[in-house]
Amino acid sequence: MNLLALDTSSIACSVALQFGDAVLERHEEQPREHTRLLMPMIRSLLEESGTGLGDLDGIVLGNGPGSFIGMRIAASVAQGLAFASGLPVVPISSLEAVAREVFDDGNVREVVVAQDAHMNEVYLGIFERDGDGPVTAKVPERLHGQGRIEGLDPAHVDGRVAAGFGWQRYPGLLAANERQFGRLSGVWHPHARYLLPPGAAAMAEGRLTDPKALNPAYLRQKVAEKPAERT
Repeated sequence: MNLLALDTSSIACSVALQFGDAVLERHEEQPREHTRLLMPMIRSLLEESGTGLGDLDGIVLGNGPGSFIGMRIAASVAQGLAFASGLPVVPISSLEAVAREVFDDGNVREVVVAQDAHMNEVYLGIFERDGDGPVTAKVPERLHGQGRIEGLDPAHVDGRVAAGFGWQRYPGLLAANERQFGRLSGVWHPHARYLLPPGAAAMAEGRLTDPKALNPAYLRQKVAEKPAERT
């Protein structure tokens, strides 16, 4: 299966191309540079692989949750490419992409992903995998404050890993939960290559999205606090 994956939900601008058994990727972590970087990355991968949009089976979109502006950039590009080529779009959780990279380390049962949602909150996702089985979301992704995360099984502490930039952004959140994790991962932002396996599975199962119906996972509509609210 030939797929193009892209994610700009964080400070990382990440693009990956799967063509047959080969996977190529471009990944840069530069705040507010997504608009400048994204299309050149896509063109570079297509040129390096000697392929065009017409050779692809679909576009896999890192659909957030994450940066409002970042998600809009990737979604707009995915829609434009899909309309131009007639390709379907497969939206995949950007939090899941982070979790999948951690699972690749081995000996991990659960990954708790926290990404900065600003306003003293994080976007929280909890994912599990039993051995070599599929990665599944244990709970719906949600906004979470600075307190303790309820419902984490104490029996799984050793096999549970915390990942995502939210833990660095909010040390209080880490302090409130550090005894619930075996370790803190250095995986902070999603890499597009980890969108490819769930994207291929969704394609095979026919879980496709019409580009016109694409709905980024914002989780909330309010993006900033007024000065009075911050005080």
